[in-house]
Amino acid sequence: MNTALILIIGIPLIEIYLFIKIGSQIGAFNTVLLILITAIIGVTYARYEGFNTLRSGLNQLVKNELPVYEIVSGATLAFAAFMLILPGFATDLVGLLLVIPFTRKIILSRFIKKKSNKNFVKKDYIDGDYEDLSDDNEKKL
Repeated sequence: MNTALILIIGIPLIEIYLFIKIGSQIGAFNTVLLILITAIIGVTYARYEGFNTLRSGLNQLVKNELPVYEIVSGATLAFAAFMLILPGFATDLVGLLLVIPFTRKIILSRFIKKKSNKNFVKKDYIDGDYEDLSDDNEKKL
């Protein structure tokens, strides 16, 4: 079966199950209030972490380095904010795990592979071609 189809059907079923279980324990009003509070706090924290990632990326650019982690981290934060906006407890948990820097590094480390420098050979010279134009100038004169 297609993975996207499983996610489209499975995530709402999990969320509905959690709404029923948690709502029966703490009440319907408290469940809705908890969902709204987690969305507001999560989006606010995602915004804060997004600015930190942007600042770190700009520092990498100033050092003339490619901010690969910052780019991937920024995309992950955007996805985390989306997950926090969606109503539900499972999506809020995934969103919070992606917003927190420590857990985000752990999750991203599984997806980002480190560059291996085994094939990299440092050159102490510049390779190029040249053409001597001084002979052409002497012939014309």
